[in-house]
Amino acid sequence: MSSADIQLLLTAIGGVIFLVVLIVSKLRFHPLLALMITSIAVGLITGMPGEKVVKSIETGAGNTLGAVGIVVALGAMLGKILADSGITNSIAEIIINRTSTKYLPWAMAGAAFVIGIPMFFEVGLVILLPLIFSVARKLDGSKSIVGSPYVYIGVPVIAALAAMHGMVPPHPGPLTAIAALHTNVGATMLYGFIAAIPAIVLGGPVYGAFITSKLKVHPDEALIDQFAATTEGQTTSHDDPPSIGISLSTALLPAILMLLHAIAELIFPKGSTLEVITGFVGDPAIAMLIGVLFATGVLIFARGGDTEKLRNAMSASVKPIANVLLIIAGGGAFQHVLTDAKVGDAIMHLSQQFSLSPLVLGWIISMLLSVSTGSATVGIVGASGLLAPLAGAGNLNVPLLALSIGCGSLFFNYANHAGFWLVKESFGMSMSEATWTISVIQSIVSVVGLLMVLLMNFAPALS
Repeated sequence: MSSADIQLLLTAIGGVIFLVVLIVSKLRFHPLLALMITSIAVGLITGMPGEKVVKSIETGAGNTLGAVGIVVALGAMLGKILADSGITNSIAEIIINRTSTKYLPWAMAGAAFVIGIPMFFEVGLVILLPLIFSVARKLDGSKSIVGSPYVYIGVPVIAALAAMHGMVPPHPGPLTAIAALHTNVGATMLYGFIAAIPAIVLGGPVYGAFITSKLKVHPDEALIDQFAATTEGQTTSHDDPPSIGISLSTALLPAILMLLHAIAELIFPKGSTLEVITGFVGDPAIAMLIGVLFATGVLIFARGGDTEKLRNAMSASVKPIANVLLIIAGGGAFQHVLTDAKVGDAIMHLSQQFSLSPLVLGWIISMLLSVSTGSATVGIVGASGLLAPLAGAGNLNVPLLALSIGCGSLFFNYANHAGFWLVKESFGMSMSEATWTISVIQSIVSVVGLLMVLLMNFAPALS
């Protein structure tokens, strides 16, 4: 390492500390403003001309938002259609109605696993709250559970939604890492599914069985009324819900298209007809668009739904994600400035001095940024930007690096995360109870995810 490398690394570390201070101190800067201020400061300190700093910020924000923003918006629209059409409830209720009390946590984890594929953590939790509360209330009345039935039923849902949100495209975190590292969506998705399953099992039903008897969580009845399903704003009637086949195919179609592309890349020669076709329909933006159009056709038009309400519902669905998209844009700007300043090259030189795996390094950087700033997106974008130069170096498994970074962003979701407060207030928890649930659950999911990444990376070496 040269003195220039050391100076760049110190500047990057100082920039990260400065970013954290702006966000979490009494200043309480919005992450977008904090990211832009930090980007300008880092660029100027590293000797970049002012004009190049501005160009780098604009390019980074535009590239990242272009790669991720459309997919995130389409995912929000698809999630809204599935919710308003009764798809999410019908999938979950079918699982629940065929399950005994002992296996209800596993069934709820399975339902959340499916529903969580196209939905954000917060959206999926709000959609599943009516089912969580109704099932838990029945268990509460039967006195068949020692402790809180709301924890017994809710913990697996939280674990599944968190794992899917941090590990599996088309969620914004994994997509952001994929775009920054220029890696394969399908491969990352396959690895994400593999890593998510044991993480959900240990963080959900297993941990839930341990913690249920220790907590006395019971939401206020007003909370149950607040999250109860209503017919207002629905685009179709739930009196005749879609069949299970339509429900599953609609929810899973974008993921299936992306997986087909990954499989075709392994089977067919590059440039062949099938490889080109699957590559087009398996692109995240196209796959999500096809998913939205398919859902609109079979769930709204074919069932005589109200198209005016559909348009209003789609408009409403993208409003809550505006903040996420702005942070993604700011993160992309910060990432691009770091890249243009050659900070990533300095990190690559540093990594050559130690035996620390880039997969572990990515997890640590993402974890530290996420915990300190309260934004998993900031953690993912920051870690991806710093480690992007490593993506083309040696025999590094880049999809696993993207997954490792996503896992790191999940660690210890606490009071500076919006999801923490959603869980706390929805379940009527104290700060301690919320910490023992969502914070510990996501930490388990994060660590298990990292262990699975390392295991999958190590497995080919044994063959």
